[in-house]
Amino acid sequence: MSRRNLTPIDHLLVNLDVGLRTIFGTPPVTERPNPAEDIAESDLSDSEKELAGRLMRINHSGEVSAQGLYQGQALTARLPEVREKMERAAMEENDHLEWCERRINELGTHKSLLNPAWYLGSLTIGAIAGAAGDKWSLGFVAETEHQVVRHLNEHLEQVSSKDQKTRAILEQMKEDEGHHATVALQHGGAQLPWPVRNIMMPIMSKVMTKSAYWL
Repeated sequence: MSRRNLTPIDHLLVNLDVGLRTIFGTPPVTERPNPAEDIAESDLSDSEKELAGRLMRINHSGEVSAQGLYQGQALTARLPEVREKMERAAMEENDHLEWCERRINELGTHKSLLNPAWYLGSLTIGAIAGAAGDKWSLGFVAETEHQVVRHLNEHLEQVSSKDQKTRAILEQMKEDEGHHATVALQHGGAQLPWPVRNIMMPIMSKVMTKSAYWL
């Protein structure tokens, strides 16, 4: 069966649906199981649970931002194969969203109140990156994922060694994000200019992580 060509209005409506599901509903996930599903809950102190909950809230907000980024890029990506790669990566990021939200609930905390702002901001950035050309769009994905991997490594150092459920989720997310970066580079992603990689993106990341930690 041939795939129907979507009009710009179709893409906007699809994106609106994805955004609403990402922020308020249950987005579609892949066939993969939750890596923490069969792991018993650990006996964590209140402070360990609070820290893990805050870190998972940051990670959940990061996945909301990733959805906005991928959907924005899919709107403006020029090559069909690039759009398809973005769509698959976005589906895997949905897995992360579901895993993080479930762990947040288990730890007795809440999702970031600023998630709508993270999604809309990332959607705009993704659309701009896609409009600049597929090589820059893919380069932005690769650099974003590299920075996410660094954050996940920091979180793995902070979370309790007893908290195997949280650690299993973070480890799988780290593996997936590294794979997304590799795929983006293999499909022609270009290295971003130094100021974007080392000034703009770290500042944006710090604003999100600090805000999501508390809100």
